[in-house]
Amino acid sequence: MTDPRNIRLRVPVITRLEGEGALELYCRGNRLERAVLRIFEPPRFFEKFLEGKHYSEQPIIASRICGICPIAYQMTGVRAIEHALGLEPGDWISRMRRMLQCGEWLQSHALHIHFLALPDFLGFTHMMDLAKSHPEAVRRGLRLQALGNDLISLSGARSVHPVGLKVGGFHRAPAPEQVALLQPRLQQAEEDAKALVRWTASLELPESHQAFTSVALHHEPDYAMNEGRVRSDQGLDIAAADYPQHFREHQEPHSTALYSLLNGEPYLVGPLARMNLNFEQLPLKVRELAAECGIRFPSDNIYHSIRARALECYFTILEARRLLTDYQPQPASVPDVPRDGWGAHCTEAPRGLIYHHYRIDDAGFIRSACIIPPTSQNQARIEADLYHGLSHFGLEHSDEELQFFAERLIRNYDPCISCSVHFLDLRVHRS
Repeated sequence: MTDPRNIRLRVPVITRLEGEGALELYCRGNRLERAVLRIFEPPRFFEKFLEGKHYSEQPIIASRICGICPIAYQMTGVRAIEHALGLEPGDWISRMRRMLQCGEWLQSHALHIHFLALPDFLGFTHMMDLAKSHPEAVRRGLRLQALGNDLISLSGARSVHPVGLKVGGFHRAPAPEQVALLQPRLQQAEEDAKALVRWTASLELPESHQAFTSVALHHEPDYAMNEGRVRSDQGLDIAAADYPQHFREHQEPHSTALYSLLNGEPYLVGPLARMNLNFEQLPLKVRELAAECGIRFPSDNIYHSIRARALECYFTILEARRLLTDYQPQPASVPDVPRDGWGAHCTEAPRGLIYHHYRIDDAGFIRSACIIPPTSQNQARIEADLYHGLSHFGLEHSDEELQFFAERLIRNYDPCISCSVHFLDLRVHRS
C-alpha cells in the first residue's frame, strides 16, 4: 500500500464559469477592428425533447436546462401552456409562484455576487482568496444563497431541479409550520441584504458609459417577475405573444450559440435592464436604501449590474416576507383540460428575460416548442460591449491584461451558456 504521507494532491483550478468559449481580437496597430466571441456549445435539443411529450412533462424536462435557474424555465413554459389552454390559476397560486421566483433570484444573485463577481473587483483570482480576506462576506453570501434555496424548496420540493411546479399550480401547498420556520430567517436576512447593498455601493467599479437598449418585463403595480408586458427604454411595449414580430434569433458562423436582436440591434436584459425600466416600482425601503448609498438608476454603466443584483437581493427578501405573511394553505392547483392551442409567455430569470411558446394538440401533447434564454439575448450586446470596452482600454496592454479585462466584462453579464462558458481562450491577431 502506498504510504499516504507520500501522496501529493493535485488541486485543480476552480474556474468561475463553465463551458467552452474563446475571444478573438483582430487588431491593426493599436486599433481594434473586430471582437469575436466564439461559443462552443454542443446541441442540447431541449425544444426537440419537448416535442411529442405531454404538457405535464414540461416542468420536469425544462428544469434540466439550467441548474442555477430551473424555476424560470419551468415557470415560463408552464405559463405559456396555461395560455394555450385558456387557464388562469388565480391569485393565491400567482402569489406563491412569485415567492418561488424570489427564492431563485436570491440564491442566484448571492452566488454570482460573492463567488463570481466580487473577486474581479477586489483583485482576487477566485473566491477562495476572497474568503481569506473577507470571511464574513463569504459567510453572508452562503447564508443568503441557502435562504434562497430553502424558499425554492418550500413549494418546489427541492432546490435543484425542483419538482413542485405544474400546469395549473403546484403539486401541493406548503404546510404552515414550514412557512413559520422561514419567517424569522427572512427577517434576519434583511440585515445581510442591506449590508450587501452598502458594500457593493462602496466598490470602485470601472467607468464604462455607453448607450444601449434595456429590455425587461413591466407589470403594474409590482416589480415584474412572472407577469407583464415586454418593454424597452426605446418605446417598445408588447405582449409576449408579439415577441416574434420584434425579436429575431440568428446564427453567426463563429458561434454555435444563437444571437438575438431587437429590430436588428443588440439589447440588454438582466438586473440592470430591470432597474433601468422599473426602479420606481421597487418597495420604498429598497429605494430609500439605494438613495442612502448613492445608487441611482437608470444607469448607462454595465458594471452597475452588481449593485442592481444586490438591490434585488434585498427586494426578494422583503417580497418573500410580504407574500408569506399570514400564510394560509389553499388548493394548490386548478384543473387543467387539454385542448388545441398556442401560447407564449415571458418571465424574468435572474439573468434576464426568458421567452417560451408552445403549440399543444387536443390530446395535450406538445407539437412545437421555442425557448429563448437570456444569455442568447445578451450575446450580441456582450460582443458590442467587448469592442467598446477594449477599444477604450487600449490594445497596448499585454495579452494577460486584455484577458482579465475581457473576462471581468463578460462575467459581469452572468452568462449562462450551458450553463456558462469556461473563459477564456484569448487570441489576439495583430497586424
